[in-house]
Amino acid sequence: MAQLDSKIPPGPLADKWRRHKADIKLVNPANKRKYEVIVVGAGLAGASAAATLAELGYRVKNFVFHDSPRRAHSIAAQGGINAAKNYQNDGDSVHRLFYDTIKGGDYRSREANVHRLAEVSVNIIDQCAAQGVPFAREYGGLLANRSFGGAQVSRTFYARGQTGQQLLLGAYSALSRMVGAGGVQLFTQSEMLDLVVVGGQAKGIIVRDLVSGEISRHAADAVILATGGYGNVFNLSTYARGSNATAIWRAYKRGACLANPCFTQIHPTCIPVTGDYQSKLTLMSESLRNDGRIWVPKKKEDRLKNPADVPEADRDYYLERMYPSFGNLAPRDIASRAAKRVCDEGRGAGESGLGVYLDFGDAIKRLGEAGVRERYGNLFDIYHEITNESAYQTPMRIYPAVHYTMGGLWVDYNLMSNLPGLFVLGEANFSDHGANRLGASALMQGLADGYFVIPYTIGDYLATQKPGSRPSTDGPEFKQAEENIRGSVARLLAIKGREPVSHFHKRLGRIMWELCGMARTKAGLEKALKEIPSLREEFWQNVNVPGAGGTLNQSLESAGRVADFLELGELLCLDALEREESCGGHFREEHQYPDGECKRDDEKFAHVAAWEFQGSGKKPLRNTEPLNYEAVKMSVRNYK
Repeated sequence: MAQLDSKIPPGPLADKWRRHKADIKLVNPANKRKYEVIVVGAGLAGASAAATLAELGYRVKNFVFHDSPRRAHSIAAQGGINAAKNYQNDGDSVHRLFYDTIKGGDYRSREANVHRLAEVSVNIIDQCAAQGVPFAREYGGLLANRSFGGAQVSRTFYARGQTGQQLLLGAYSALSRMVGAGGVQLFTQSEMLDLVVVGGQAKGIIVRDLVSGEISRHAADAVILATGGYGNVFNLSTYARGSNATAIWRAYKRGACLANPCFTQIHPTCIPVTGDYQSKLTLMSESLRNDGRIWVPKKKEDRLKNPADVPEADRDYYLERMYPSFGNLAPRDIASRAAKRVCDEGRGAGESGLGVYLDFGDAIKRLGEAGVRERYGNLFDIYHEITNESAYQTPMRIYPAVHYTMGGLWVDYNLMSNLPGLFVLGEANFSDHGANRLGASALMQGLADGYFVIPYTIGDYLATQKPGSRPSTDGPEFKQAEENIRGSVARLLAIKGREPVSHFHKRLGRIMWELCGMARTKAGLEKALKEIPSLREEFWQNVNVPGAGGTLNQSLESAGRVADFLELGELLCLDALEREESCGGHFREEHQYPDGECKRDDEKFAHVAAWEFQGSGKKPLRNTEPLNYEAVKMSVRNYK
């Protein structure tokens, strides 16, 4: 059984991080040059960590499967990044951001980590502004803010609708500087396929060059995974098509616990699915809910009408009706379930009935079209490009879609997994968002972990490692790991089945969305747990992976990732079945209040579920870490 020591520092909540930094073990500058750190991933968390550790003097190897870190999925974030600056003088504070995040996560996140995140958020904006990130500004020159779901203050900093791109360019510039200075060795188009464990500690990785097909070994004193989330287990999602779970899944199979995999987020403002051959879905930023009003017709017979022909009196602004205090800025899980509810009632917009209107008519009257265009122009352009409709003239149609995963590898307060030497940052870990992430908090967590947390905490571990003691890549553990990868590659290429990889990914996605999506039931999850193993068996008998291993082969890349999804999907459903409660994005229909809200069971499930691999074909072990709250009291979430 894994030992889950959260290593939360003693003392008052507001003092924990300050005192921990003061007490942490240090590595002197001369010794930092003797340590080598591997960072896998170069999005916001990975790029910021690699750059900052190199600035401190560590030797860093950074691996990314893209041709450039600028293609990391962090670039897709649109709406903004939270920080408790209180620039609007509207009552914000570190404590309020902390509380909103805890409440937004439905009291299923670790209190100490969330408070640290709120503290650090204040520094992130200054760091990024100093890097030249072009945040929006008010007329007088001060940085502008807007509101996001789950908050009643304006704390979200933004760069029009391309905040992720601008923040990533800032982190990329810092990374490029250290690449040029020799502090970071950058490996692009390189995919991590296994974690190497030596003496019970993470000491390296096995990598496949995606262009040449060459498989190589890399040793280090510590390994950092910053590889994003696993939402593509659902096939259709707002993730980039290449986003995958392979890095964290291979680490899980080497002994790192995977925590709360069933905590997956459904985003309420996605462009609806249009056909069976779609490869991904496109998000319309949550920032649009600042000025857009969400509605459906009150009468079923009006749902196919031109929205302009539905009189105001016959429109149901259902979020404003159901959640008057927060209205259209209700948290994502609540807004998504509300959209599903009105569509299930037969009032959904469009031919499929799976859509609601996001209407900017009132905003255009108030601000003028030019004012709306200034705030959201590029988002409206994206919508027009995909739908050939102008949202200035007719309401957008939106529907919930898979967007983020709050679950991930278990980490302690230092962001180290239960496997010593393996650190996990950003969306790849579980630590900060509980059962639901508030909008504009993903960018905040990624940069907090990379710029302000890991530079301190990794030293606490490295100080226990003798400088220059990292193992040789010629060791038996590296040799065995490489042989395993070569064997799995050969096995995939040898199947010569009839169906392409995409066939199995689509079928898995359909199972996951229908049986473990926005709403889950015991019967549905049990059905999924029968269907997924059967589909996995069929995959290994009938998948067709053309080409060879020693060259560029995107079918082979995809096959390995889908093979991991077929295992991860089963664990996700198992976790959802075992968690007999509803909380945040995990909605079990058996556990709800009469008004349809989540019914938590704090007596039995106020804990983190951390699953431990027990071997292929064996049920994983469910470990738990109790969630003990000192500063807040668990209560029923109320956004009404």
